[in-house]
Amino acid sequence: MSPPPRSAQHGSVTRPFTLWKEVGTAYLAPALTAGLGGFLGGRPELTRAAFTSIGVTSAVVACIVGAWLHRRGRPRRWTASAPRPVLTLGLAVAAAAIAGLAGWFGSGWLPSHTPVPDAGWLERLRIDLPLSAGLAAAIVTWRWHGTTSRQQA
Repeated sequence: MSPPPRSAQHGSVTRPFTLWKEVGTAYLAPALTAGLGGFLGGRPELTRAAFTSIGVTSAVVACIVGAWLHRRGRPRRWTASAPRPVLTLGLAVAAAAIAGLAGWFGSGWLPSHTPVPDAGWLERLRIDLPLSAGLAAAIVTWRWHGTTSRQQA
């Protein structure tokens, strides 16, 4: 077995993009940090949201964006050739906008059309979903583009 390739530019080990690791990290990182913040700040609603709306949204968005970018191991030409900051910002804004619409729609629609009570956690969706989605999309895109550009070099 040959050793992992080294980047000639930076002297660092090139790690391949592994979707399941990205999704796991996308769930655990915000869930643990927001959960700890809620616990230490005495905000149980933030602790609950950390492991539900915040962590789950991050994991789902990381899975969708990562799978779309990685598409059977072959990147689309325009995504691999686009400047890293431009691609990252574009996908983060798109993910945040879609999740923001879902949060806005869900927080208003659920109480009036389902037996879900109009609770405070529904209002959190308007903030939790777009913030989590934007951050997850940005991080996964940045990391994916970094591995793709090294593989092509």
